[in-house]
Amino acid sequence: MGIGRFAFTPILPMMQQDAGVSIAAGSWLAAANYVGYLVGALSVMLVPISAPTAIRAGLVTIGVTTLAMGLHDAFAGWLLLRALAGIASAWVLVCTSAWCLERLQPLRRPMLESTVFAGVGTGIALAGAACLAFMRLATTSSRAWIVFGVGSLIVTGVIWPVFGHADRPVSRAPGRPRLAWDAEWLGLTFCYGAFGFGYIIPATFLPVMARQAIRDPAVFGLSWPLFGAAAIISTLLAGRIRRRVSNRRLWIASHVLMALGVALPVIRPGIAATLLAALGVGGTFMVVTMLGMQEAREVGGPAATGLMAAMTSAFALGQIAGPLAANYLHGADGNFSAALLVACGALVISAAVLASVSRPGRPGVS
Repeated sequence: MGIGRFAFTPILPMMQQDAGVSIAAGSWLAAANYVGYLVGALSVMLVPISAPTAIRAGLVTIGVTTLAMGLHDAFAGWLLLRALAGIASAWVLVCTSAWCLERLQPLRRPMLESTVFAGVGTGIALAGAACLAFMRLATTSSRAWIVFGVGSLIVTGVIWPVFGHADRPVSRAPGRPRLAWDAEWLGLTFCYGAFGFGYIIPATFLPVMARQAIRDPAVFGLSWPLFGAAAIISTLLAGRIRRRVSNRRLWIASHVLMALGVALPVIRPGIAATLLAALGVGGTFMVVTMLGMQEAREVGGPAATGLMAAMTSAFALGQIAGPLAANYLHGADGNFSAALLVACGALVISAAVLASVSRPGRPGVS
């Protein structure tokens, strides 16, 4: 999933160089992926399918669509492929979260749960490091897509047997618990959507911003491997911190730290601030993803999968709005300052909302 969702980000500067892809075109390709992510999240609530089947189908689709990005050069085809990869990524996230957390919760070992979510950061870091090597070797973006697609399919083949056991559908079938929308459910969904909007602008354009600050690919190419490495380390550290701090407090703190990381390139433009932003955003976005899914499981109870899907849908809406806002707000010189400030504001507001919502008898930040 780290490749299917995020390999586009480090490849985008390469596509700008050898395929003439503009920031506006990159925004539309990103938005297509996020529209697909929304469709995929909504479909989890509507289509009765077992978790292993959904995960397997999603993994194969990610591999095939990633590979196909390198075999076609038509922009319309790219839009379709990125949308399909988004649908598959949503299925993998929601269904893997539900499938794994249900099995790991009785063990009461937070580090195992953290390890699951660190997988996305691993894919991001590997994609970023590979693109750094590709740029040094003057490899084309199409070849990069092909390498990532083949690699995804190989990994899918390796882990295929893990999901070979029959399982009940992850979608809400007739007679199963319905979503119970109260203030806490709405608040969690809103905050997860604001998170999607707040993180996606740097998550989409960080290498482009780094390239604007310095032209040496050996330097600006570091932004995405740092982003992925921060996602791995922070997710694993969160597993230890959760023994002493509640999910809700850690989620709020992560939003505040992410807001600071988003604002850094505006406060102090330059490659140093951009790389620090990669650490700040990369070091919190998978932590928030993990905490959001865990909170959904705790708050949602029997309807947890439905709440996970609803929150992921809100997240996808935020992701769709993010690149489009960046496309509208960035200056003629490609400056992202206005878009980053809007994203920072959304994260700060969502942290305040998150602190205020809780179900009766359950403190929101205890």
